[in-house]
Amino acid sequence: MKAVQLTAVGRPLQSREVPVPQPGPDDVLIKVKAAGICHSDAHYRAGVSAISSLPVTPGHEIAGVADAVGRNVKHISPGGRVCVHYLAFCGGCGFCASGHEQFCATAQMIGKHRDGGYAEFVVVPGRSVFALPEEIPFDAAAVMMCSSATSLHALNKARFDECETVAIFGFGGLGFSALQLAQAHGADTIFAVDINPAKLKTAAELGAVPVDARQGDAAKQILELTHGRGVDVALELIGLPQTMDAAVRSLAVFGRAALVGLTRKSFEVAPYQNVINKEAEIIGVSDHLAAEIPELLKMARDGWLRFPPGTLRTIPLDAAAINKTLDALEAGSDQIRTVIAM
Repeated sequence: MKAVQLTAVGRPLQSREVPVPQPGPDDVLIKVKAAGICHSDAHYRAGVSAISSLPVTPGHEIAGVADAVGRNVKHISPGGRVCVHYLAFCGGCGFCASGHEQFCATAQMIGKHRDGGYAEFVVVPGRSVFALPEEIPFDAAAVMMCSSATSLHALNKARFDECETVAIFGFGGLGFSALQLAQAHGADTIFAVDINPAKLKTAAELGAVPVDARQGDAAKQILELTHGRGVDVALELIGLPQTMDAAVRSLAVFGRAALVGLTRKSFEVAPYQNVINKEAEIIGVSDHLAAEIPELLKMARDGWLRFPPGTLRTIPLDAAAINKTLDALEAGSDQIRTVIAM
């Protein structure tokens, strides 16, 4: 089968012919129909996020059709439409038993620690595979398995409730979903913070108040727009010290800042002014949970989560096209998400 693989860190991905993987009794062999291209994949290629074993097939946003199903897998049938939770986890440890499989000691990130969806077929443990409703297109489903699911987890971790206000720092793939999911939860006012005019325009069209960080301190702008009150929840989806700082400073009394974006850098917090005096909270958000996937699929099926025409760009399973997309992500693309369609 054809696969596009990372063979050397810092080098372009390569098209290769590799054997079709064989599923075990607890696995599902999936014929990939769509694989989303995530900024994390650009990090893997660049070596920002280390990969211990190469070559590897990237791609953790996967939707397709079950081609073969292991004998111990009962909830998926051959020929069924499926989508994939991007962690392969043991299912038996304390973290897995409590529904926090992202901390499983043996968990493997699909597309990083084991081969992913930039290929014609992929093998995934059955516990990570979910039936995909007919109403949800493959390309949207693939993107939902990362950016949408992580946005939902962030809102859940922040205990976001109806009639609350929220500021979304970074209006890329995660921000696009976070806005709609916050609306589904009955948000009052939603502020979308970015420096990209095209993304701010999209956010406004979806009902958010755009905040152009090029025009000055985003936290100060939000405080002005809320008459000094601030927001109940701030989602930081970029991973920059300055936006993490702005997210915390934009909070109201009892506000919660959920930090999602990845960074190795630190940022300073004025504890009395911005946390203690408001009884505010800074919350870490790691990945998302398999248990949240059914909720997410229901929201999409019910029309709360939409990817209108032009939102998602599709490309073929071609190394040159994929590398070009990864280059654009590193440079700061206007596109919400690009999906490999097969």
